[in-house]
Amino acid sequence: MLYLKILILALLQGACELLPVSSSAHVIIAEKFMGLDPSAPEMTLLLVMLHTGTMFAVLIYFRRYWREQFFSSRASLIKSVKLIAMATLFTGLIGYILKIIIEKIFLRSIAHAEVELLFGNLGLIAVALAAVGILIIYSSRHKSNLPPREDLNLKESAWIGIVQGLCLPFRGFSRSGATISTGLLLGIERLRAEEFSFSLAVILTPPVVIREIWRLLRAHSANPDISSGLIHLFLPSLIGMIASFGAGLLALKWLSRWLEKGRWSFFGYYCLTFSLVVAIIYKTGL
Repeated sequence: MLYLKILILALLQGACELLPVSSSAHVIIAEKFMGLDPSAPEMTLLLVMLHTGTMFAVLIYFRRYWREQFFSSRASLIKSVKLIAMATLFTGLIGYILKIIIEKIFLRSIAHAEVELLFGNLGLIAVALAAVGILIIYSSRHKSNLPPREDLNLKESAWIGIVQGLCLPFRGFSRSGATISTGLLLGIERLRAEEFSFSLAVILTPPVVIREIWRLLRAHSANPDISSGLIHLFLPSLIGMIASFGAGLLALKWLSRWLEKGRWSFFGYYCLTFSLVVAIIYKTGL
């Protein structure tokens, strides 16, 4: 039964992760209906391993574009590295500041509180979904007097990194939805905004995976049989990662088609609708 649940979560994560509809929110709702604890170390590790599966889907899907974008020349590579580094720097800075504020101020009454405790808060998820839905709709309707650009500068990449950092503690605030929307508002061409958003995801995923592995091992450190039980801790997450990889590839093709056809706002309306569903679940205690 456990592996069936993981397969369901993996397919759900893979299908939603690369669409701007917050895969984390969908997975957390599914976990709750399955009787699982989204804030438990095993579940947060599973979630980031599912993200890892979709990260590999991103690498496969964008490999040709990134080869042309990053490795066409030495100057192009240096510029791309600077842009990604700038965005990642601000993501880490904002994410760390939010982590400290949340743990030391909002969760100060809870001993050894970690920001992951917010992950199962359905009320907060509903608000985050509504916020990103509004952002997506606004970015889709925003009109500029200038034609879209393929080039980003360091200031624009910093803004995208800041928005990505704001997404980290809040499940429901879709990272891809927020960063692509920010790129569109900055006047970046749709495909370039999508590509840059997912290049940041590839950089962001490994440290998050390492953190969740550390949390899982720390939670089980008192178990004398931890070394022999590692396979049982990590095997479910590895199986989920493989399933999310396949679903992620299909979702990327769908997202690219809708971006090209100007249907970006549809994802915003979906997020708003889903936020109402989550709010109803939260209020009724389903």
